[in-house]
Amino acid sequence: MLALGGAIGTGLFVASGATISKAGPGGALLAYALMGVMVFFLMQSLGEMSAYIPCSNPFEEYGTRFVSKSFGFAAGWNYWFNWSITLAAEVVAAGLIMKFWLPDVPTWIWSLIFLAGLLALNLFAVKAFGETEFWFASIKVIAVVIFLIVGVLMVLGVVGDGPAPGFSNWTIGDAPFVDWPLGMLSVFLIAGFAFQGTEMIAVAAGEAIEPKSAIPRAVRTVFFRILVFYIGTLTIIAFLIPYTSPELLDASDENVAVAPFTLVFKLAGIDAAASIMNAVILIAILSAGNASLFAATRALYGLGVEGNAPRIFAKVSKSSGVPYVATAATVAIGALCFLTSFVGDGAAYTVLVAASSVAGFVTWIGIAWAHYRFRKAWNAQGRSLDELPYKAWLYPAGPIVALIMSVSVIAGQYYVAVRGGESGGLGLLLTTYAALILFLGLWWGHKLITKSPTVDPKTADLSPVASASAHHDPDRRG
Repeated sequence: MLALGGAIGTGLFVASGATISKAGPGGALLAYALMGVMVFFLMQSLGEMSAYIPCSNPFEEYGTRFVSKSFGFAAGWNYWFNWSITLAAEVVAAGLIMKFWLPDVPTWIWSLIFLAGLLALNLFAVKAFGETEFWFASIKVIAVVIFLIVGVLMVLGVVGDGPAPGFSNWTIGDAPFVDWPLGMLSVFLIAGFAFQGTEMIAVAAGEAIEPKSAIPRAVRTVFFRILVFYIGTLTIIAFLIPYTSPELLDASDENVAVAPFTLVFKLAGIDAAASIMNAVILIAILSAGNASLFAATRALYGLGVEGNAPRIFAKVSKSSGVPYVATAATVAIGALCFLTSFVGDGAAYTVLVAASSVAGFVTWIGIAWAHYRFRKAWNAQGRSLDELPYKAWLYPAGPIVALIMSVSVIAGQYYVAVRGGESGGLGLLLTTYAALILFLGLWWGHKLITKSPTVDPKTADLSPVASASAHHDPDRRG
């Protein structure tokens, strides 16, 4: 449920309409399908490593073991940076959603309330986090299922006042492919950001009761469910709403009333669609913020234990084993949401999302490369694949394809940042690549100072027990 719910957020509820308007129904579906293939390979890689070596800081752990200490150092800090900034973006988005009902209340007040609530949830034992995320995810999943059912009935002409649309919206104008291939490339980036969060399975592995069975089961099922949700939702929207619809073109996080989900429910004759969907989207955002805080604190805790961050971040509460100092530090970064008071709500949200998006793709590159090196070490040391609790499909093609696609996504960010007047120019370009610059600086700087060598596959640490950062959790008792 963590990976399933974590991947269902504003990227599906809101941005899906904008993707169809940019690339047309065919371009949007193809982009999401290709990104789904990449995520499938990444999930396979993560499943193999995290089932064998469950830990709370997998990206630092695997990078250190199989690439180099410098790579693991940079990967750990990048993951913390990614989800800390995402937390800030989510609480800003939550404040924007509240404007739908209470437009006169300043956004920062709602951001403060939601941030305090997420902090409280994450200071309790991990069981409280798990229960909350389970219900958040359940509400989102139910909303998507209802949407799919209503959408299919509308496509068939059973629900709604108008006739069945058939394939009319797939043949108007330049459909099904709009602005080919540039439109699809732009949507490809959005699709990748929407899928981020599935890798949290590996983070949760460090605090799962039976990771060797739970992780493979999650990897096998969650990808296909996510793919069905995204592809199914996009297909329904493409059938019911033409890509030329002005409302679809205007869809944004600041105007949820024209989110495609809301438009479809309105077409079905459900008058309360706007309020219903705003409530669901608010839950989706809070769920994403909850998961972001969880992932970021575990990353910072791991850095503290390994000596890659001040030791104070390794402190945990005696009663519940929660890394409370790392949690507080991450919430302090989340307080960036108060930038909204100075630069404007929408501008702050855009900047924060741009800053975190590339960091997510850098994480995926680290996953693919670490898994490739893991298998290299496994083979070099003469180990049998039968010893692995879960074996990734299509190795070595899987991690290689995922690596190439992730690099292509990051390279494509340059095109998006400089294309046309809508790009935001140099400022957006620098913001977008801040995470990449930070990662490379940490990696090369650490290597320059410590002279840490690249790990030799013949001597790589293949023990199934993770380093100390995976050993702290009293919560693993259940």
